Amino acid sequence: MVSSDKTKAQTRRVSRPRGRPRSFDRETALEKALLAFWEHGYEATSVADLTRVMDIGAPSLYAAFGDKRSLFEEVVHSYGAKYGSFTGRALAEEPTARAAVARILREAAAEYTDPGHPYGCLVIHAATNCSTPEVEESLRVRRNANIAAIESRIRADIAAGELPANTDAGTLARHTGAMIQGMSQQARDGASRAELAALAEIALSIWPRTGTHKG
Repeated sequence: MVSSDKTKAQTRRVSRPRGRPRSFDRETALEKALLAFWEHGYEATSVADLTRVMDIGAPSLYAAFGDKRSLFEEVVHSYGAKYGSFTGRALAEEPTARAAVARILREAAAEYTDPGHPYGCLVIHAATNCSTPEVEESLRVRRNANIAAIESRIRADIAAGELPANTDAGTLARHTGAMIQGMSQQARDGASRAELAALAEIALSIWPRTGTHKG
């Protein structure tokens, strides 16, 4: 029996993996980091805050995600795929720019006030009081890319006769961007879904009407 016990002990030693195994689920930890950045912004969320909410040590955070900025970049990508994809879907699926913007604003009213996560938009809010130029620029590029995509759809509708030839595509797209950003802040200030949806309808009322499609 002594020999058997010795063999079992040797087996346990051989089967034990070398190094310290990762003791957390990476996707779960990433989602917790996302919610922290979304709630508090990039600058106000410290590495200590992240390790606390992710329930991991700093060495594990650095090993799995890199530094704070690298983690934030991954968070923004995850946010775009999971929470912020409604803009791209609307632009791709709706028949006109107006219909796409109508859907974007109405879905923003719902998404930005969803009690299942922090209010507003992470890409808009995380840049508040940010003193890291690279992060600020990265978020600015994302916001401007959305406006550029909206402007592209508006120009396509002008060319197709869905909007009047004298429509100012750039200003109309900027107006939509301002509405989206304003709705995000309004949601964080306590505006309800119904209140934001009403703002969306006012924003749509300024759009010129040509063609047969209605949004």
